[in-house]
Amino acid sequence: TAQAVLDEAAKFNEQVLAPLNRIGDTDPSSWKDGVVTTTPGFKDGFRQFGEGGWQGVLHPQEFGGQGLPKLIATACIEMLNSANLSFALCPLLTDGAIEALLTAGSDAQKATFLPRLISGEWTGTMNLTEPQAGSDLAAVRTRAEPQGDGTYKVFGTKIFITYGEHDMAKNIVHLVLARTPTAPEGVKGISLFIVPKFLVNEDGSLGARNDAHCVSIEHKLGIKASPTAVLQFGDHGGAIGTLVGEENRGLEYMFIMMNSARFSVGMQGIAVSERAYQQAVAFARERVQSR
Repeated sequence: TAQAVLDEAAKFNEQVLAPLNRIGDTDPSSWKDGVVTTTPGFKDGFRQFGEGGWQGVLHPQEFGGQGLPKLIATACIEMLNSANLSFALCPLLTDGAIEALLTAGSDAQKATFLPRLISGEWTGTMNLTEPQAGSDLAAVRTRAEPQGDGTYKVFGTKIFITYGEHDMAKNIVHLVLARTPTAPEGVKGISLFIVPKFLVNEDGSLGARNDAHCVSIEHKLGIKASPTAVLQFGDHGGAIGTLVGEENRGLEYMFIMMNSARFSVGMQGIAVSERAYQQAVAFARERVQSR
């Protein structure tokens, strides 16, 4: 079974995603009037990625995943990053969001969000950093005001949000660190909220556009096809969010997502060096020397 999965992963990455890698450099993601358009071919590639079950290799079968060991999923992730690092960053963040919700989400949140994240219908993001708070999360100012009905209104700015806005999925599930009005100072007063791009109805269908908007994307030296967004929450009355787990335990929950991302970023290093080695060997074999 493992060999069959890896063979299919290799085939998909070689045939579908690797050819899009250079296009991502020459025709990167672009932003206009709050809308991000991804590299030509990425949207269709992501549709095939979801339909092939590749987002769900690691995740539980009860939510539509394949339930395979992380060891097998890791080899798939390595191939994905070797083929197209800019593309791979979207599933990377979605994996982290899935793991965080599996650990800390309510049964209702799991039922609503996990099947759609695992299928590739929706994608996930991680919202920590703010303009005045780089790695110092104690300085986070984004606030979440309880509305008395179980929801919160979220206000603030988040920067460096990988795939914070794009056109590859029907909805984007932002996991956002913010403070409630009664929160203690420092990192002990941070909570975690689900703030979707589109509000989600009780039956799982999409509702109105939420007050979470992309105001720009970064101009970068590399991985240019991956849109790194500046997100503004609450400019038009407040972005509607729901609490994950308990108040003031947000950093604890976010570390689940952060550690998932750290593992995947480690794999990126191996994957990129592997791709570079393959290219170097191919060139060395073909290069004409002397006469």
